[in-house]
Amino acid sequence: MIDLHCHFLPGIDDGASTIEDSIALAEHAVNSGITHCVVTPHLHLGRYDNYREIIQDVFRDFKSALEESGIPLLLDFAAEVRICPEIISMVSQDKIPFLGSFEGCDVILLEMPHNQIPPGTDNMIRWLVNHNIRPMIAHPERNKEIMAEPLKVNQLVNAGALLQLTAGAVVGEFGSRCQVTAEYMLSRKMATILASDAHNVKHRPPELEPGRRYVEKLLGESMSWDLVLNTPKAITNNKFGDQT
Repeated sequence: MIDLHCHFLPGIDDGASTIEDSIALAEHAVNSGITHCVVTPHLHLGRYDNYREIIQDVFRDFKSALEESGIPLLLDFAAEVRICPEIISMVSQDKIPFLGSFEGCDVILLEMPHNQIPPGTDNMIRWLVNHNIRPMIAHPERNKEIMAEPLKVNQLVNAGALLQLTAGAVVGEFGSRCQVTAEYMLSRKMATILASDAHNVKHRPPELEPGRRYVEKLLGESMSWDLVLNTPKAITNNKFGDQT
C-alpha cells in the first residue's frame, strides 16, 4: 500500500520529534503493509515555514538513516499546505513540493482549518486548477463545518478538488460524526485516496489496512484497493524511482 499523507520527518512539525521516532514510524508502516510513503510535513506560514528546501534537507537525513536501519520503506516528500493567499506566490516561486500528478496536473495536498471552510476556498481551488494544479483536500471528513453539513464538500469537489480521507477516521477512530461524514463521501465516490496522516506510533500510527477493509465491506474490494494502492500509484507515478 502507498501512503500519501504522513508526518515522519523529525523535528519539523507536530509529527515525529526525533530520528528515533521517525524510524519507529517507518518500521510500523512496513509492518502494517505499507511499502511506499510520501512524507508530508506541514507548510503552515508563521507556524511551520517548511518550504521545499527545508523539507528536502531533513528528508535526505531521514532517508539515509532509514537506509542504515535496513527498513524497506520507499520514500519521497511533499508538503501539507495550509490554505492561505500566499499559496499563489509560493507556487510561482516553486516553494511547494507536490504529491505527484493527476490527469496531467500537479497535485498539492491542501489543508483547511479544522473548524471551517475558509471563505474563498472554492476560488483558490479554481485558481489552482486553472494553473494546472489539482488540490487534494486533506481529511475533509474531520472539518467541523463539513461534519455539520456534509453537502458542503460538494462545492469543493465541483470546483475541482480531490479528497483524501483519513484511514483511521473511516473506522471511527476520530468519532462517530467524523466516520459518518467519511461514509457520505465514500458512498458517493468522492474520495480519491485513503492516507494515514500518521504523527506518532501510539495515537496516530501509519496504518491503512483497517480503513481498506472497512471500505471493502462498504463498497467492494476493487474500490478499496483503488484508494490505497492503484490511485496513489497513479498519482506518484515514478516518484519513488522504482516500479511500484
